[in-house]
Amino acid sequence: MGAGFAGLKFARTLSTNKYQIVLIDRNNYHQFQPLFYQVATAGLEPSAISFPLRKIFQRISGLHIRLCDVIEIKSNESTIITSAGELHYNYLVLATGAVTNFFGMKKLAETAFPMKTVGEALELRNNILRNYEAALISDIDGEAEKLMNIVIVGGGPTGVELAGAIAEMRNYVLPKDYPDLDFGEMKIYLVEASGRILGSMSESAGRKATHFLESLGVKILTDIQVTGYENDKVLLHNGETLLARTLIWAAGIRGELPSGVSNASVKKGNRLLVDRYSKVDGNSNIFAIGDIAYMSTEWYPDGHPQVAQVALQQASTLAHNLNRSENAQKWRKFRYIDKGSMATIGRNKAVVDLPFFRFQGFFAWLVWMFVHLMSIVGVKNRLLIFINWLWNYLTYDQSLRLIIQPGKKNTNQLS
Repeated sequence: MGAGFAGLKFARTLSTNKYQIVLIDRNNYHQFQPLFYQVATAGLEPSAISFPLRKIFQRISGLHIRLCDVIEIKSNESTIITSAGELHYNYLVLATGAVTNFFGMKKLAETAFPMKTVGEALELRNNILRNYEAALISDIDGEAEKLMNIVIVGGGPTGVELAGAIAEMRNYVLPKDYPDLDFGEMKIYLVEASGRILGSMSESAGRKATHFLESLGVKILTDIQVTGYENDKVLLHNGETLLARTLIWAAGIRGELPSGVSNASVKKGNRLLVDRYSKVDGNSNIFAIGDIAYMSTEWYPDGHPQVAQVALQQASTLAHNLNRSENAQKWRKFRYIDKGSMATIGRNKAVVDLPFFRFQGFFAWLVWMFVHLMSIVGVKNRLLIFINWLWNYLTYDQSLRLIIQPGKKNTNQLS
């Protein structure tokens, strides 16, 4: 269940000579989440970071793809109920990933923009561009400022990369598109509840990222919690407010669990407790991998970080164990190998933390681009992304600033 990093890796690694595989997802494509922010800021088209599942597996027999929603898991019967019908399983692998966590703030969840899918990234792009169009014709005092201002909540890699990309748009691109607007008045806020941004990376990476963002004109607010959003005002825990029509939420995620999972297995962050073999607690033939899995080890007592490398390694270990033998006594326990982390803050600006080496700046930016480019599924997609990046670098411009509205069926057509 799920065709994200974990589900896709598992399905591609598991032997179809030993197993019949049914891959379930509500979309017919794999999404490359680390580049959602570039779709949101008009740097890439959605199709460049998405790849059709049937194209990936068209040469693999014994693997079946079903587009549907999972309604309920009946573990006692080894059956799942889906919108496409009932399916029986010998082994069930949950790789449903995570959704945005608004920490119970329902009003904020209705108005803020999350960014966990291609569709949400595209909706954010449309909203930002529509706001600039509205600012051009607004004759209400202070309205244009609210329309242009952007508040990003969450100082992790997603928030940092998004803030840098929007700042570069403001500095280099938008003034050419909207010469009648004063983008010197546009404010970009990055709000982080902890003491510094990039808390999952080294302190030197956090300091350098702060320097990069401030040089681009981003206002960073640390030790600040967002408590609500009303009437274009972002409410802060210290009583202050920030004026902005666009509020982007990148402050946390929670596991996406289907119905039927025992509450006893659910841990912090709505994640499923699993053992070192990725087996869900209290189940003999249900596994969980990726963001949905909570595996406590000596090195990670509070569970592994919810990043792509953990998902890929868990998927690979589980698939190899099942390929080797169905006898769990011969299986290899999972151990995460941290290959490092990185974040880009814009042109020539990135921070990279490797296990034994840390560096920032232009070389880090090149490494970031190479790693992400090689991680994309499909040679054509890699080529498209490379061409877009090269064009953007040479021209300080993007050619994808399109407001794409969903089509509406015309019910008044004459027959």
